[in-house]
Amino acid sequence: MGPEQRNMKMAFPVARRRVIALFSAFLVFGSFLLVRIFGMQVFGYARYTKMVEDQVRTVSPLRAPRGTIYASDGTVLACDRTVWRICLSPVDIREESERDGTDYASLIADGLSPLLGIDRDAILSRAKKTKTLDQTVKRNVEEDVFRRVLSFVSENHLEKMVHADPSVVRSYPLGTFAAHVIGFTGSDQQGLFGLEYSYDEVLSGADGAFLRAKDATGRELSDIGVSYREPVPGNSIETTLDPYIETRLETLLEEIRRTFDVKNRVTGIVMNVKTGAILAMATSSPFDCNHPFTLDELSQAKLNAAGYEKDGEEYARLKSELLYTMWRNKATSELYEPGSTFKIVTAATALDLGVVTPTDTFDCTGALQIGGYSISCHKRGGHGHGFTFAYGLQQSCNPTLMQVGARIGAERFYDYFVKFGYLEKTGIDLPSEVTGLFHKKDAIGTTELATASFGQRFKVSIIGQLTAVAAVANGGNLVEPYLVERVIDPDGKVVFTHEPVIRRQVVGSDAASAVAAILEEGVSGTGGARNAYVKGYKVAAKTGTSQKFDVLDANGNSFLRIGSCVAFAPSDDAEIAAIIVADEPETAKYGAIVAAPYISSLLSSVLPYIEAKTDGKPAPEPVAVDDFVSLTVVQARAAAKSGALPVRVIGDGNTVVGQFPAPGTLLDPATGSVLLYTDGAEQVTVSVPRVSGLSPVEANAAILSAGLNIEYFGIGDPLGHTDASVTSQSIPPGETVPAGTVIRITVLYPDDAD
Repeated sequence: MGPEQRNMKMAFPVARRRVIALFSAFLVFGSFLLVRIFGMQVFGYARYTKMVEDQVRTVSPLRAPRGTIYASDGTVLACDRTVWRICLSPVDIREESERDGTDYASLIADGLSPLLGIDRDAILSRAKKTKTLDQTVKRNVEEDVFRRVLSFVSENHLEKMVHADPSVVRSYPLGTFAAHVIGFTGSDQQGLFGLEYSYDEVLSGADGAFLRAKDATGRELSDIGVSYREPVPGNSIETTLDPYIETRLETLLEEIRRTFDVKNRVTGIVMNVKTGAILAMATSSPFDCNHPFTLDELSQAKLNAAGYEKDGEEYARLKSELLYTMWRNKATSELYEPGSTFKIVTAATALDLGVVTPTDTFDCTGALQIGGYSISCHKRGGHGHGFTFAYGLQQSCNPTLMQVGARIGAERFYDYFVKFGYLEKTGIDLPSEVTGLFHKKDAIGTTELATASFGQRFKVSIIGQLTAVAAVANGGNLVEPYLVERVIDPDGKVVFTHEPVIRRQVVGSDAASAVAAILEEGVSGTGGARNAYVKGYKVAAKTGTSQKFDVLDANGNSFLRIGSCVAFAPSDDAEIAAIIVADEPETAKYGAIVAAPYISSLLSSVLPYIEAKTDGKPAPEPVAVDDFVSLTVVQARAAAKSGALPVRVIGDGNTVVGQFPAPGTLLDPATGSVLLYTDGAEQVTVSVPRVSGLSPVEANAAILSAGLNIEYFGIGDPLGHTDASVTSQSIPPGETVPAGTVIRITVLYPDDAD
């Protein structure tokens, strides 16, 4: 055997071993794979099936309906509204067009353009993106438009090519109504401001989901199936807001803003003093809750006046600041110096401690020397000598209150300030409530005590001030103000009812009653709050005019003012309290002018509405003018006799063809009259007399003698207040108007006793 044969013989076993080893390795690996595959197929089937399904499934969240917000009478203030996204399937448009030769893209563009108000070419462009399954044409389409789109799709058999997806948006049916209280939601339906924010968890439900499977091209895989998790709706809330009172308050605040050119908004609140329920809360220039990122007219004017480029950073920054100011609820989220309205608290504290009685006597020479300073009274000549504390409070005499503050002492004054709740939140169920700013207890010197006694050099919230005054009104109890009366689940079951919360008693009932009586005598008598008088009711009120020390002029003097008035009624058994605050009025500054008459007007509407106790004296209600047009003269005269307003017939015709004032106009039955024009008669015109500066009686005589009708604003019983005067008239003197026109005159005591 040669060497080569010997080598080959030796190599065969080695090669055989290698083949066997390799084969064994493949066998082991193959067995492992078979075992793994078997395990995956048998034991891991459910797991891996789920993994595959998870990769092809898409999750479409189903947003839970948000709860509704109601007013106290059931009026809907906020609710969900269904809107629609109109979209196209370009892939299906292409396939259907190729199938029957119809130009569906053009058909769809021509049909949807006028329905949706979208440019035809823009729709056509989306329809021709044939590699996509979904192209949005328009979002937030309202129900009526959606119905028209649906009809167009059905008539032209476009169901595979044009689709509509429902979604929900938050809707505020009354627009600006109570905007600062209700607030608004964000794009994801989360509460951002107001009650929408405070009760976000209550109003929000639990979102559901719709799961379906699609392949790589986006087509649905029907064999895998779908799953559905139903959303759980949120609860609804019923507020304490009364639509009538809220509307009346909002109207008056806007009138104040316009009349006195108020630069920093006007705020008002009406509260039930026994329970703390907020019946109305508003701030002037409210925003539309449906469009919260649109500035109100005044804010937009400020932005335009700044002169910034619309695309610039300064413009964006200022707009953001204006938006936050517009959204901010001034009643709860801003501080102010209450001025003389705080004298109610000083008086209640002093009477409760027994350091003064209503009949204690005081002197006022126009100023008082305190801590090295001469602190003036609003009446520079002083109020005289030997007058009572009651008179001093009614006349809002600063030296009187400073002397009373000294009797109380710094420590006890601070303690009562705390008891009245000024240094804590009231607990109202609204976000961003602020607390008052006051001197530290050990830093109250004689000067600080003196200025604090009449409401200056410290700050409180408007809701805090009203809550403190309400404690005096209700006999001494500090109640917690609130806005949500009930929470209602989706099935209509009441799951929460608010129970009134008395935080503590701050003064005794005797002290509270004494203050109420003093204030009421001032309103009905000769006090500084006379302009808040309401005929037929006992009203306790106090006006205030405070300085703003945050902004000073070039000489370091304050020049901006806050005019306010707070009141409660009936004074001897109060049901409601109200406050109006005008921040930086321009054309007048005193609370007696910019706030008190509007408190009177507000209460004149609200007290009869809530059927509050009257003072027992008859007060004739205004009478609405009947509609006499088309009646015969005989019928008109007969109707007038059965009514409360006399008529005067102009012309010799037999049929009434016109009248003045118009039907529905409210007139005083003691002075009002109606002119009726018969066919062929010419309209009688008269010249408006000048009545500004006259007494109410003189103005009344002049207007009625001219053949005009009269409407009073300001003092509730102007003819009974002969020392008041007309401060303005609605139509300028000398202007020619139809006989019977209603002239509105404002009758006030134009004093500055606050």
